[in-house]
Amino acid sequence: MNQVLVFDIKRFAVHDGPGIRTTVFFKGCGMRCRWCQNPEGLEPVRHAVWLEHRCLHCGTCLKEALPGQLEQCGERIRVNRTDTENWDPLIHACPSGALCYDSRYYTPEELMREIRKDEVFFRYGGGVTFSGGEPLLQGERLKELLEMCRAAGIKTAVETALYADPKILADILPLTDEVFADFKCRDETLHRKITGVSNRRILENLAVVLQKAEGNVTVRTPMIPGYTASHENVAAIASFLRMYRPEVPYELLNYNDLAPAKYKLTGMAYEPGTRKRFSEEEMEAFRITARENGLQTVI
Repeated sequence: MNQVLVFDIKRFAVHDGPGIRTTVFFKGCGMRCRWCQNPEGLEPVRHAVWLEHRCLHCGTCLKEALPGQLEQCGERIRVNRTDTENWDPLIHACPSGALCYDSRYYTPEELMREIRKDEVFFRYGGGVTFSGGEPLLQGERLKELLEMCRAAGIKTAVETALYADPKILADILPLTDEVFADFKCRDETLHRKITGVSNRRILENLAVVLQKAEGNVTVRTPMIPGYTASHENVAAIASFLRMYRPEVPYELLNYNDLAPAKYKLTGMAYEPGTRKRFSEEEMEAFRITARENGLQTVI
């Protein structure tokens, strides 16, 4: 199917690469990080969702629903996320849009039309960033979009956790101006425990990116209390990066304490529970650890 499944398009983004950017979030990810910032982007299929702030509590959806689709829980409506079919009639019946899909299919041409609406803002060093989820899981469509952007003179960036087919990575690297690569955890046993997968493929792909990427590369580690945020982990990551490119920009991302709010939409539990952001002094201590282990540019 020559379509891209997208769960969000964020316009006027300033944290997903240089300049003013349009960030396109691809749906689907092969990892299950316990602190995922975008839980709505994990599954590679469309789901129906109920938006409380739009609901009129008119009962239309409950009357029209097929058996097992919906359940009323007090003031809330619970959507059966195992059912991914037969939602069109119910979504169309909802008068307020409280029932809707969590994502949309675009052809590459349709998505390029959306991207080019912001083209005037790309003149000052900006462009489009493809994020997720994991955009490399829709690698053929991603490659096509990168080629279309290059033909249009639009700068591109890809945000990836690199848990993807090495062939897809080899295809997109020559077409990408910026790569932002997540490196969450160096220890394989811990990585498997907190993300659900081994980091072996990630390490192999990251080594390729560090050695062969023609564009700029930034490596990022999200600092999650109790998971990735330890000096031992930062030191091990820095030592790995130093072997391939000691000058690579290494960015430590402070914990995002707003992420748990998204989990209401998905019905998933937020495993880390209540956590606090690190102070600037604590973040600087982590940066010092990275520098002491051989990295020249730590953000």
